[in-house]
Amino acid sequence: MVLSKFFETLPEGYGYVVFAGTGSIFVNMWMAINVGRARKKFEVQYPDMYSATSKEFNCIQRVHQNTLESYPQFLMLLFVGGLQYPKISAAAGAVYLASRIAYALGYYTGDPEKRRWGAFGHFAELVLLGNVVSLAAHQLGWVGSGHCRMRF
Repeated sequence: MVLSKFFETLPEGYGYVVFAGTGSIFVNMWMAINVGRARKKFEVQYPDMYSATSKEFNCIQRVHQNTLESYPQFLMLLFVGGLQYPKISAAAGAVYLASRIAYALGYYTGDPEKRRWGAFGHFAELVLLGNVVSLAAHQLGWVGSGHCRMRF
């Protein structure tokens, strides 16, 4: 099998990062389907984003909206951090996705306080952020070879 040059440059284990990114598509689709079902149940017509009468619908809609608000940052942190730390990034990505599901299940109860079920995802975000900062510092030559080489 002939592989592209780009593929050959990716670190071993980067496929796990790709799977984590792919998993995010399924989590997002699940949330979008839930919003569609809630629109029918609570009779919220397009283009209305929220309901003036249903707190439960608003909670379901807010889950999806909040997830979309942080989605670009998640993907950037996942795919870029995965270039240096693929397995750590993929694991953090999986934890983040599990936290989004927990967040959704809590918020779907109609009690906004239960959205905190997914708060553990912030730890995964910090790990992903640390991976990207480390990658940038190494690429700029600020760190490496066991000693700090910061230049300003």
